[in-house]
Amino acid sequence: MSRIARRFAALKAEGRGALIPYLEACDPDFDTSLALLKAMPEAGADLIEIGMPFSDPSADGPIIQLAARRGLKAGATMPRLFEMVRSFREQDADTPIILMGYLNPIEAYGIDRFCVDAAAAGIDGLIIVDMPPEEAGPMQAPARAAGLDIIRLIAPTTDDARLKLVLNHASGFVYYVSITGITGTRSASDEDLRAALPRLRAATDLPIAIGFGIRTPQQAASASRIADGAVVASALLATLAETLDGEGRATERTLPDVLAQLRELGAAVRGT
Repeated sequence: MSRIARRFAALKAEGRGALIPYLEACDPDFDTSLALLKAMPEAGADLIEIGMPFSDPSADGPIIQLAARRGLKAGATMPRLFEMVRSFREQDADTPIILMGYLNPIEAYGIDRFCVDAAAAGIDGLIIVDMPPEEAGPMQAPARAAGLDIIRLIAPTTDDARLKLVLNHASGFVYYVSITGITGTRSASDEDLRAALPRLRAATDLPIAIGFGIRTPQQAASASRIADGAVVASALLATLAETLDGEGRATERTLPDVLAQLRELGAAVRGT
């Protein structure tokens, strides 16, 4: 059983959903990003998404775009990202790590090499935003051989025929994009989420996490109860950005402020 499957099974036994925070690799610098990654589980993260900085993040709103730009400026590369995860694994062998990003940097690195190196670093799953099932052939066999889950995105506009196609290629969990459009721009209502989930539940036994537009502790708690997990990205990156100095560098507020927000989200998801 993979780390992702074990974690969702454990949370189901506890009777609650997962909190899945996001950080961008090397944002605003390698050391701060690594320190944040290492502190996230204790602050409330059940699984963690790490963004792979890319110069053209077409599905992301301005907050994540700026985070990616900061990460690239700070020297983010695939080897540096793997170095972050290896360092994290020295202290945490249990928390699942998922990489989220775009296909271009993976292809530039080499798909086979990427899958081998990602698994060796301790990565568990991949969310590749611009890789539909029809174009996933070159990635599927190397990812499967390396033990990496390919986590699929489902949107409110995904019809039944496409839903079946996408879920046939999914593993780990299903990422439900709760809004149409880019990240961090608006939020779906509880009513919308409750209406959408039964169709997904009927189509898959995989856990379902809700992302795009989860900003507040209340929204995270509600999404994690309606589904099996809540992904929080732009809200945390916005807090991080607010703590940076005029040159975009971390300050003494950066880690404490982001981790305090994460603790509030974690407490809400846990009902404490």
